[in-house]
Amino acid sequence: MCASCSYHFLLFLFSQAKQLVGSSLLVREDDRPELEEGEFYSRDLLGMRVTLKETGEPVGTVVNVFSTGANDLLQVMLDPSVKTPDHTGNPKSETGVSGPLVWVPFVEAIVPNVDMNKREMQITPPKGLLELNLRSHERSKKERRQLEWKQRRKFQRRLIAAKKKLHEMEQQHVFHGFRFGQKAQRSLLADQIVGVNSKLLQQALQNIELSSQRWSSSEFISTKLTKLGQRTLKVSKKCLTTPGSEEKLDSNFELQEKGLHLMSKGKMAIVLFVNDSEKHGRCSVPELVDSESAGNSTSFLQTLLSDDRISLKKEDRVSVPLIMVSPAHEVHSLENLFSNHDHFAFDPKKVWFLEDEKLPVVSNSLGGENTQKILMKSPWEILQTSVGSGGVISLLSSENILDNLSEMGVEYIEICSVNEEFVSSHSLLGLVSSLESDVGIQISEGIEDIEENFHMIFSMKFMNKLTKQMKKLQFHGIPKLNSHVEMVEKEWVDVTPSSPNSLELGCSIYSSLDACSLDKVCVVEIRE
Repeated sequence: MCASCSYHFLLFLFSQAKQLVGSSLLVREDDRPELEEGEFYSRDLLGMRVTLKETGEPVGTVVNVFSTGANDLLQVMLDPSVKTPDHTGNPKSETGVSGPLVWVPFVEAIVPNVDMNKREMQITPPKGLLELNLRSHERSKKERRQLEWKQRRKFQRRLIAAKKKLHEMEQQHVFHGFRFGQKAQRSLLADQIVGVNSKLLQQALQNIELSSQRWSSSEFISTKLTKLGQRTLKVSKKCLTTPGSEEKLDSNFELQEKGLHLMSKGKMAIVLFVNDSEKHGRCSVPELVDSESAGNSTSFLQTLLSDDRISLKKEDRVSVPLIMVSPAHEVHSLENLFSNHDHFAFDPKKVWFLEDEKLPVVSNSLGGENTQKILMKSPWEILQTSVGSGGVISLLSSENILDNLSEMGVEYIEICSVNEEFVSSHSLLGLVSSLESDVGIQISEGIEDIEENFHMIFSMKFMNKLTKQMKKLQFHGIPKLNSHVEMVEKEWVDVTPSSPNSLELGCSIYSSLDACSLDKVCVVEIRE
């Protein structure tokens, strides 16, 4: 074909193609490319039934699929039988042909099962997801603006109160960042200030001013235990972990049975404390998921929550409240882990995921002044660190969890760290109940760092008393080397110290013993 003919032929093709602009191109269903596992064509999802994975109850039908870039959103028309809240928040039942529409993120954590053959998908929506976006959908634009305005006003009141507290503590330098940066950066600083537990910070600073030496949890607990001879039960680890052990024929067996009975009746809540992996280099939540390289072996936390380790039948777990406390960067991973494993048979409505309590890092000394100053990571970020195990007590109070547990009939709270030395606490619970103790401590032989491997049970009566006597808790300041920024002559300067220049404020859960009479404390000592 000559060059001139080729040119005219291309012009012809171009003109024909131009006519297709804006048109829809169709392909036979059999000619569609094969998808990999976990991939679906949006068209195939339309009309699928949606049910709750845990109960099998109908939710609705997928009527549309929207792509948001990050992940797809399923628009689900609720089943007419599903009760939904009206504008007053009271339940109502839809009786029409079609129900209201709600949005469901199409991610594995929320939509774990999609059965193309049965044309059905099972969902595990987080608490309040369906009701939340339903109520948002039903609100008028005016109502949404009013709600946003109320939320901003509420936040502003909290910010003003927080700034006032810090001003009283002579920490005004924290506010310098409000005069610089962009709106998002100033908003970050506002969030950081509101998040400071000023009451706990003030108590911690007062403690370290009065204390002339570093607080040692090991020495503290050793001193206490020497006075508890008659209230100490010594048992072997084999007795607690080996089914059918002959040692279970003694009185310890009765204590285990009593403890197990109390747990199965929902009389004890469990608080699991996950240490900061970035700080301690230990248990890390990303390691708490199945690994192909490990031959699909279960993670440590999964093992801990199995029948073999926690020694609580799955049918009984629905009665036991569970509180997971972890660093902020691991909360989401924990939520996904539980969601992917059906919450390990615990009732999702009785499971909480909390960020561990934090306090600002303060200067060791600043310009010869006695007042410790909060250090800034940036002009808009406060340098903070975890309080440690003692912070759990403050969390339980501030999050109103104790009130919820009381309403559930809980009488005891078990607080323990997630570690490889974990052993079931049924004997300890039985002992605490039998002796009518306020505090029970479980200690394993050979464990040197008891602060990282703690296991305690508190009576609800004592815990409620303790939250009202937070001043009884002992704080300590650990000298650390921390880089930070500070304002010098109206300019921000990076400070890189060569020696410890700061104090990281911490509190051990064992310091709670100062608020308890020793005749109300008992111990289970586990021997190898």
